[in-house]
Amino acid sequence: MTADLDLGRDAGPVVVFGGTGFLGRRIVRHLARRGLGVVAASRHPERAAALFPPTEPRVQAVRVDIADEVSVAGVLAGASAAVNAVSLYVERGGLTFGAIHVDAARRVARLAREAAVKRAVHISGVGSDPGSPSSYVAARGHGEAAIREADPDMILVRPTVMVGPDDAFLTTMVGLLRRLPAYPLFGAGRTLLQPVHVENVAEAVARLVSGDPPPPVSGPAGRLWEFGGPRIYSYEDLVRSVAERIRVRPRLLPLPFGFWQGVARIGEILPQPPLTRDQVALMRHDNVLSGRHPGLAELGVTPTAIEEVAAEIAAGIGTGGRH
Repeated sequence: MTADLDLGRDAGPVVVFGGTGFLGRRIVRHLARRGLGVVAASRHPERAAALFPPTEPRVQAVRVDIADEVSVAGVLAGASAAVNAVSLYVERGGLTFGAIHVDAARRVARLAREAAVKRAVHISGVGSDPGSPSSYVAARGHGEAAIREADPDMILVRPTVMVGPDDAFLTTMVGLLRRLPAYPLFGAGRTLLQPVHVENVAEAVARLVSGDPPPPVSGPAGRLWEFGGPRIYSYEDLVRSVAERIRVRPRLLPLPFGFWQGVARIGEILPQPPLTRDQVALMRHDNVLSGRHPGLAELGVTPTAIEEVAAEIAAGIGTGGRH
């Protein structure tokens, strides 16, 4: 893949795998706003009608199974760039962390290189580590290694925990703060977090993909980026800050991680588990930028205050709740 890009209106489309997902659909919108043709590739293209207005002719939704070689190769044919924004948080049958974050990630990287796309980006996550006790985090780490082997030029993006309307983290927090008289904390609430607005990540990825403006970091240093929010919180401080912003005064209730593991073990029986053991394991470890890689500032993206995101979420779910 070459570092020189010309993704004008006549260039091939940008393929976004997971283009109807939480992050993917936002990347699609940001790319389309830049005048680029975009293919939203996913297993559920029927969702596109509600996500992308019919007045946006630059977006095409297609059905693609990231586990299928022919399917992936077909959609990459003629593409100018590609983004792999597919993720998996709960394993179900053949959908395992290894299948999605390692095997499929390797497949997309290899096929994008074979298709000679001008730039390819893979969305990973801060803290990805093949030696992690969390099977999810370990798969992310193994996936990065597989990508580097398949395509050393592919750009890796590691966001911190992403938040925004309809997310599984901040939206849940806001809802529980408004409904419960006491808010349960993971452990003593000392885990450090640096949440980032999903729109900031989408805008940054769009700039990386389009080269507009040109990323100021190139070469090996520009193949790994970390995106995080403007502030580091302890989990307890984050809950208090969000509560203050939405004008509630909860009593905080620290609960040991062993309790949460038990809750998650039971919850995983449900078709849509509200909490998994891997999510509990993630909350045991800090989720902050390492400071060793370029990020939002180098791309000219100003991170949004998480309190503002919380207020947006609160407004979206109504004005009911405790005051």
